[in-house]
Amino acid sequence: MTTTRENGSLYTSIVNKIATVEFGHPASNSFPLELLQRLEKEFQKLSDNDEVNLIILKSEGDRAFCAGASFDELLEITNMQQGKLFFSGFANVINAMRTCKKLIVGRIHGKTVGGGVGLTAACDYCLATEQAAIKLSELSIGIGPFVIAPAVERKMGVGALAELTLAAHEWKNAYWAKEKGLYARVFEDIKDLDKEVEIFSERLASYNPEALYEMKKALWKGTEDWDKFLPEQAAISGELVLSEFTKNALTKFKK
Repeated sequence: MTTTRENGSLYTSIVNKIATVEFGHPASNSFPLELLQRLEKEFQKLSDNDEVNLIILKSEGDRAFCAGASFDELLEITNMQQGKLFFSGFANVINAMRTCKKLIVGRIHGKTVGGGVGLTAACDYCLATEQAAIKLSELSIGIGPFVIAPAVERKMGVGALAELTLAAHEWKNAYWAKEKGLYARVFEDIKDLDKEVEIFSERLASYNPEALYEMKKALWKGTEDWDKFLPEQAAISGELVLSEFTKNALTKFKK
């Protein structure tokens, strides 16, 4: 069942030290700013929850995992401040995932675009289905994936980032994403995916929490400047989204 709420939904359940965070939005699980802010706060809250050893990030339904930024909100941006604020939503979520004391496992069941690829790259470990193709279409609408690029590059390398970004019209399949390091394993269908997510997560959550936290810090070493860096990247996107090129492209795409 998928949500019909205009600003999306966010639910967390905690079972056996594993927190499952599930987001949803009627427009292919895209993100309005309010939902991004809620997700950021949820990661911050779970980070300090002693009843949680591990986090699973998933989205609703059986089609798209995440369609990225809300096109409706992108069209409503009229000044630089609004633009930076909106794109800072993704920057703040990625930073909350980065600084979260708990490892985050991504359960990627379907196609993922733009900001959704950034959130996937910010997970510490991802399991996916064959349907989980990815695309960075930002250049085709006059902006660029500047906020999420550092997360994508960190996980997949600058070559893969360039290939994704410059071929903005192309979908890359799940096996390509696995080869480049975004996914750890790819499964034939959601049933097999969920079975492995359960097995893997239960095993990982049973390990020493202190060792898991130290491993988390080791994985993110060298990103300490992202609290400042990612908002600066958000300002670039916030300015570009005001261009006539982008406004026309967004309007055309929405139609």
